[in-house]
Amino acid sequence: MELGPCTTKWTVDYLSQAEGSKEVKIHVSTVPQMDFLSKNFVYRTLPFDVFVRRAAEVNHQEYFLSEDEKYYLRSVGEDARKDIADIRKQFPVLAKDVQIPEYFEKEQFFSSVFRISSAGLQLWTHYDVMDNFLIQVTGKKRVVLYSPRDAPYLYLSGTKSEVLDVDNPDMEKYPLFVKAKRYQCLLEAGDVLFIPALWFHNVISEEFGVALNVFWKHLPAESYDKTDTYGNKDPMAASRAIQILDRALKTLEELPEEYRDFYARRMVLRIQEKAYRNDYG
Repeated sequence: MELGPCTTKWTVDYLSQAEGSKEVKIHVSTVPQMDFLSKNFVYRTLPFDVFVRRAAEVNHQEYFLSEDEKYYLRSVGEDARKDIADIRKQFPVLAKDVQIPEYFEKEQFFSSVFRISSAGLQLWTHYDVMDNFLIQVTGKKRVVLYSPRDAPYLYLSGTKSEVLDVDNPDMEKYPLFVKAKRYQCLLEAGDVLFIPALWFHNVISEEFGVALNVFWKHLPAESYDKTDTYGNKDPMAASRAIQILDRALKTLEELPEEYRDFYARRMVLRIQEKAYRNDYG
């Protein structure tokens, strides 16, 4: 797949010179496994060229928290609350080196997220609500994926799983996790992984690496939350359904325990009958 000259040009030296000393907001962690739920990392700001060189190091002479801290950049829009990430706007020089695969109509484009990770960094398991390509430009990543149908075994909190260490999970704390079927692939420079919407993924940077994540809208535009700049807010109809369910569960609390249990089971059966896909088994 033709990706342009980025796979050969994007060395540490070239990246540093191409975008210079513009300020970037980054994640800094003293541990390899970053946890968005407990926020075991801090946000810091660095000039881009300084950040790139630090992220490529294993041990640092200059650091925020520890000499072996890990760095992660996930590009955002000019105003992260209102603007989407678009490499053409945030990193225009580097954008010229990339040829994004044309597998969707231009009006479906949502975002192009520029990512840089230290070696050994592991991102939390989560799902996105849009189809996307993970383009590995330099370095190696290991990606572990789980089907949407395995959501009951992933101990979810919103769009994220509580299970951080997918290679050595705490089975006493997460006994159902063993039921989730694991898919795994290794991405090298120039590889492109298609991640369907709602598929859970956990990403481990085996080496210092640079990637580009391209998201597009495959549902009608009105299906998505207009305030979503990251591509991870549930579709509007799904959000409304969850709110209705929460109100229904609150109403069940008015019943004695025996009745509450009975009618909750009836609700589950009705959801299975009306909403589950038959081919899910």
